[in-house]
Amino acid sequence: FDTQTEIDMAQPDNFIANYEPLIGEKLEMLVEDVVEFQKYTPPMRDLLQAAYDQGNQYVVSSADPRMMADGPSQNPRYLQLRSDLQRPVRTYIAEMGARFKRLVPLGQPIINPVNAVLTGRRNNPAENGIRPLAVYNPIHYQELPELFMDFICSVTGKSPSTTGAGSEGALTKGPFNALRPTADLNNTLVSFILTGYAGFSSAAGYIGAKLRVDHDISLLVPEIWARLNETERDPKFLIENDYLEKIENFNYKGQRVKASRLGYRITERFISAFLGRIFDNPAVVFDEKILKPETQNMDEYVDGINNIVEAQQIVAQGYLDDGSIKDACPPLKAILYIMAKGEYKGRTIQHQEIRDLFKRETMLKSNWYQQRLKTKQKREIELWKKHCKNLQDFMALEGHDDVIESLKIQTRLDTAKRQLEIVSQASYLDSLEGTIGADPLTVSLDN
Repeated sequence: FDTQTEIDMAQPDNFIANYEPLIGEKLEMLVEDVVEFQKYTPPMRDLLQAAYDQGNQYVVSSADPRMMADGPSQNPRYLQLRSDLQRPVRTYIAEMGARFKRLVPLGQPIINPVNAVLTGRRNNPAENGIRPLAVYNPIHYQELPELFMDFICSVTGKSPSTTGAGSEGALTKGPFNALRPTADLNNTLVSFILTGYAGFSSAAGYIGAKLRVDHDISLLVPEIWARLNETERDPKFLIENDYLEKIENFNYKGQRVKASRLGYRITERFISAFLGRIFDNPAVVFDEKILKPETQNMDEYVDGINNIVEAQQIVAQGYLDDGSIKDACPPLKAILYIMAKGEYKGRTIQHQEIRDLFKRETMLKSNWYQQRLKTKQKREIELWKKHCKNLQDFMALEGHDDVIESLKIQTRLDTAKRQLEIVSQASYLDSLEGTIGADPLTVSLDN
């Protein structure tokens, strides 16, 4: 079905992994099955036929993952050539179209800002030894407290990674990062608060216990988002107009289910208003079972939410146990405690005082954010002092006058001194407001 993949894999100089090497009888059975063979696109058919005709040539088919001891590999991969390099004419046409639209003359760069980033989720139903994680509908929105609970945990079902089933992702791969995760989380959280990042996410794999979508939704969401204007992408607008519905905690079989961790999800109104720009009858494609996964199997839906909450508790407890929570900025520290213990200073995630910690105006006035700016200025001063000393030491070397002159070391030193003077002024600290500053990498202030 994926014609682009068959075109790509039929090209020379491919890098391919976990596909079955076909030769001899295996290849003969594939090519001689006329009915099935005709289902391939012409590029893949030509490739397979050429290898078969040659007789002693290994080849791979886009439909045949490598056979392992327990069946076909679930992880076939190939390295795809960038489409803008493969088809440069289309890239050129797109650029020229943008120039005409914006009246930007040749010689001036075309600026294409990224103004929306939607994270993706890989979801799975319950399997042998694997708990369900298919509780999201096609598009969810989470405010920063719930979003960062997800980011901290990086919950997963079928991809256990280095930390075991339940959590994976860049922030859990300790061997690849010498810093404790709090430094990355602090920086990311500050940047999200400053920029008003909207935490939308899309689903992949499964939606609910029974509906398999693979990456269809992941590929569809950019098409939707590209057709929404800035107002229509605003979470506040979507919530006020019932395009997003808040998921509330609820009771089920005697237990409290913390479904509010899932944030908001798109509604029938969203489908009617926006997906008609792509589909003739979007309500047929996005019916109740895809918008409300719990209607497929409530038991699995509840267990999936519990799976998330329990994984978050385990991961957050690790920050308490190893002491790294002391390095967390106040809003991050609050949700780590709430994830691990259910509350922070007697307040839950729903408490307004906790949610206010994630507001831009609250952060800009806080002592801990001001400390980040002072830390940034201090490090800039230290850096430019180091530059000046290194240049002065180089100029003091004997017998290198020609090199010093050719490299314009004196000019560089003058520039470094001017920059040192700039970063040392009080006005430089004021100019840093609105930036992420720098993480002190020490115990944070409490307010």
